[in-house]
Amino acid sequence: MRPHGMASNIAAGDVTPAVLAIGRPDFPSVLIDTLRRQADVGHCMVFALSRAGAARCLLDAGNIPIGGDLGAAYAGQFHESDPNRDALFEGEGGASIVLPTFAPRMYGARYRKIFFNDSGIVDKCATAIWVEDTCFYVNFYRIAAQGRFSDAQRERLQAIAPAIGASVARHFQRSATPDQSLAALFATHAPLADLTPREREVCRRILEGFSSEAISQALGISLHSTLTYRKRAYGRLGISSQNELFSIVLRLLAGPSGLN
Repeated sequence: MRPHGMASNIAAGDVTPAVLAIGRPDFPSVLIDTLRRQADVGHCMVFALSRAGAARCLLDAGNIPIGGDLGAAYAGQFHESDPNRDALFEGEGGASIVLPTFAPRMYGARYRKIFFNDSGIVDKCATAIWVEDTCFYVNFYRIAAQGRFSDAQRERLQAIAPAIGASVARHFQRSATPDQSLAALFATHAPLADLTPREREVCRRILEGFSSEAISQALGISLHSTLTYRKRAYGRLGISSQNELFSIVLRLLAGPSGLN
């Protein structure tokens, strides 16, 4: 097991819906929809583990009917016998952790019966990230009707895992709206904080999916001014595209300072 950084060759916009849903009530459904588009994930469960030994199920979304029961069982007892536990607790603080490839033989007979045989789960991938004393443990499952993850789907999950883990952690740490979260990020984190106030407003609306025309209308400025502010902002940030702007935001979210 080794920590992985943000994949540089992945278009940041691929997980944008989940990032923009941070703090919203529909975050679980947006997250599972995003995961299905990217790697045909059937079900996602998120657990919060503490160094003191406590465990909570934070999210249960997807196509496993008994997912809620599994979450309660894991948080109540079975987290202590999870074969990934050592890898989770040895992980570096603030770095994204991608867990070893799933193999049924890793698990004890009772664990395997409850969590895989009875539920129909045939494959899983997992990632985790520590924020202070809490480990956000994100699990991706496929059931028998779907079959196992393909190599391409597994690679895809590994590539987007840092952004997904960071988004999950930020969502459960804060109940702020996406607009408030982005405003805080732009106000406090370089290089975004180095932009002028108007450049920040333009870039924030780009991240929220506004067209240049809609930005102009929202800010009460001409289209020419909007394009000029965007050009100046991109110049200050050393980027040339919207995807690169998303990459900056996701990198900040994935870093420990972006989650506080």
